[in-house]
Amino acid sequence: MDFKFDIIIHYLPVLFKGTMLTIGFSIVSIIIGSILGLGIGFGKMAPRWYFRWPFHLYINFFRGTPLYVQILIVHFGVVPPIYGKTNALISGVVALSLNSAAYSAEIFRAGIQSIDRGQKEAAISLGMSSRQAMRFIILPQAIKRMVPAFGNEFIVLVKDSSLMAIVAAPEIMYWSNTMKGQYLRIWEPYLTAALIYFILTYSLSKLLNYLERRV
Repeated sequence: MDFKFDIIIHYLPVLFKGTMLTIGFSIVSIIIGSILGLGIGFGKMAPRWYFRWPFHLYINFFRGTPLYVQILIVHFGVVPPIYGKTNALISGVVALSLNSAAYSAEIFRAGIQSIDRGQKEAAISLGMSSRQAMRFIILPQAIKRMVPAFGNEFIVLVKDSSLMAIVAAPEIMYWSNTMKGQYLRIWEPYLTAALIYFILTYSLSKLLNYLERRV
């Protein structure tokens, strides 16, 4: 196999920019997705079924349909009426955030429900409100149990961001496809992309393992 490193060197500047965009996509999306997911998770735990079902439907839709399809719906059907035109960066953040919110909601729900109900009852018996018990007693313990799941979600989000190439968001896979189209080469662009994603996810897994031990 004739592997041409000069092609990779020529594309290194834009691949670096694409990597930074991928990291930015993932960080912003996991933050927004976590905030939305917390609200959706609480909604799914509502005592009344008619309060629960919209959140249940949201989670099932975003977990039960391909992210590829969700990106296209957001890019061509949601962003243009609001923003006035298509925008790959906005579409990327919105689609990844909405998708992440569905998974984050289940992480929050499972983490909160894993805490013994007796702790909430004890907090209320000591004079706390339900909101205070959740904020000061339940959530701090639940978050410790959620760290591994959120770590996995973040790693998955980094890899899923590669799908944004279909709407021409200039991230890693967009430039890899551009490299392939310009030079009609397969191994150089895609092995380089695979290596970049591996470095990102491996570094994240080590960092998250450290955070998990600290917590």
